[in-house]
Amino acid sequence: MQFHHHGYVSGDPRIQPAAGVGLNRPADLPGEVDVLIVGTGPAGMLAAAQLSQFPGITTRIVERRAGRLVIGQADGIQARSVETFQAFGFAERIIAEAYRITEMAFWKPDPADHSRIVRAARAVDDEMGISEFPHLIVNQARVLDYFAEYMADAPTRMKPDYGYEFRSLEVGEGDYPVTVTLAHAVGPNEGEERVVRAKYVVGADGARSKVRAAIGCTMAGDEAHHAWGVMDVLAVTDFPDIRTKCAIQSGAGGSILLIPREGGHLFRMYVDLGEVDPANKGAVRSTTIEQIIAHANAILRPYSLDVRNVAWHSVYEVAHRLTDRFDDVLPDQRGERTPRVFITGDACHTHSAKAGQGMNVSLQDGFNLGWKLGHVLEGRSPASLLATYSAERQVVAKNLIDFDKVWSTMMAKKPEEFENPSELEDFYVRTAEFPAGFMTQYTPSLITAEATHQHLAAGFPIGKRFKSAPVVRVCDANPIHLGHHATADGRWRIYVFADPAAAGAPSPTTDLAGWLATSAESPLDATPSGADRDAWFDVKVIYQQDHTSVDIGTVPEVFKPYVGPFKLRDYEKVYATDPKADIFELRGLHRDGVVVVVRPDQYVANVLPLSATAELAAFFAPLLPSRKPV
Repeated sequence: MQFHHHGYVSGDPRIQPAAGVGLNRPADLPGEVDVLIVGTGPAGMLAAAQLSQFPGITTRIVERRAGRLVIGQADGIQARSVETFQAFGFAERIIAEAYRITEMAFWKPDPADHSRIVRAARAVDDEMGISEFPHLIVNQARVLDYFAEYMADAPTRMKPDYGYEFRSLEVGEGDYPVTVTLAHAVGPNEGEERVVRAKYVVGADGARSKVRAAIGCTMAGDEAHHAWGVMDVLAVTDFPDIRTKCAIQSGAGGSILLIPREGGHLFRMYVDLGEVDPANKGAVRSTTIEQIIAHANAILRPYSLDVRNVAWHSVYEVAHRLTDRFDDVLPDQRGERTPRVFITGDACHTHSAKAGQGMNVSLQDGFNLGWKLGHVLEGRSPASLLATYSAERQVVAKNLIDFDKVWSTMMAKKPEEFENPSELEDFYVRTAEFPAGFMTQYTPSLITAEATHQHLAAGFPIGKRFKSAPVVRVCDANPIHLGHHATADGRWRIYVFADPAAAGAPSPTTDLAGWLATSAESPLDATPSGADRDAWFDVKVIYQQDHTSVDIGTVPEVFKPYVGPFKLRDYEKVYATDPKADIFELRGLHRDGVVVVVRPDQYVANVLPLSATAELAAFFAPLLPSRKPV
């Protein structure tokens, strides 16, 4: 973590100096904003947190509630989300307080007595080593707290504006074309309306989204007509795996998905309530907590559950729904205008909770959209960049719903309905990469290249997230994970995996470094005058030698830029291979060297030979503003 480059810091280094709109941030919601986010759920808060790093952009996030969320319904944190938390600086802290899932137990009817259940199998949670980050369980409210803290400590000093309810919007013309009508939802002015004009609006207002309705989007899908009771409880039980994630199937019919919660005592149970009569849905929705507990005890036989405290409970039916678009541009308008209003998270996709994907996919919606809004509003990229949000995220949501239909259907099956007794656990292991959040692969677009040179970096598939690996930082011999230094600062990453030559010796790596530093075609040339050389592009080099064989004094200047008002040299962009885990071997990198371009949201955008400067320039040309006069 770097923090002295603007002067000595004696306090908490996570609190960044206020800048731009954060210097005189008005306490009250202003009448004009660059971005108005409606809803403080996961997608909205992550988008706001990302935009809080753009000091010149006025972003406000409004919420109907009077204050922070107290009890969140989502609790599963997949490894991809923890990877994202690392970029926002709080992965270690949330891991420390969370419950960590290391394996899953599968309980089934005892073959000798179907009225009893027995443990039939165990499955390691990440048997294939998909990620170095763990699978966690933690209250959604705490996730939102961490993002709120990050926003408050960011240069813009952003805080949610609580107590505002969205009423309507209209998209017109002008500098602030979206006119939004809000109303005070609490307090002495409750019901009183006020108008805010915005350049862009993000609807992160949940499954009953009013923003979605305002732009004419509708949810389409189906219901499984199967109900589940869910409860977070403290209980005394003789069930031996109460602190292990479990899929439990009983012979009497009915299933439980058991999720231990953080804190050592609390756990969540999704309890199968059976089929729902479409003509009388009210009956199942009126199921009491006592009835849910009774169902759980019937499924758990011969074990029992003595519930002492209920933190939260609900009854829901499985439904899978998706909107046809994630922004306000109608199909016949594509290419004619760029979007002004977006929807994220549950506002555009809903599904069951049992795959643990709701919050996780929503977080990636916010990450995808946040940096794009920042780049467009700051003038780094054209408005056409915003069209990629709906195009990319709708496909991801569709894939999630398809997966969840299979998983939720399997969870609702009776044991005798499976062709193979181990079908459920086999599916859990076989599809582990999907629920972990790593199956997303964006197709070629303005910001994702064709896989022309993919063979040079087989372990960094274009369109998929950049899978980190160990390296050694040359300046201080510290072993680190390369991807862990990619913070959520809105910058593109250019990783230069060097050829075998020594640092500074005549080589393709040295030639590329010279081009990056001096060519008018280099993407770095678009960096605004007066800004740090790495303000828009974080360029790093990874040498094939061990750190003792890399003379940092001979490393090209572009990998050691001067930063901050004192123009201090940054030595932390130069790496060597870790002899215990060679990144070139781990990620299938060609020994002749390769350039890997990574988007601000951590997805691989391009893979190129070291000599492909023209292709690198061509990739970034449509994403950057007009160049400075040469």
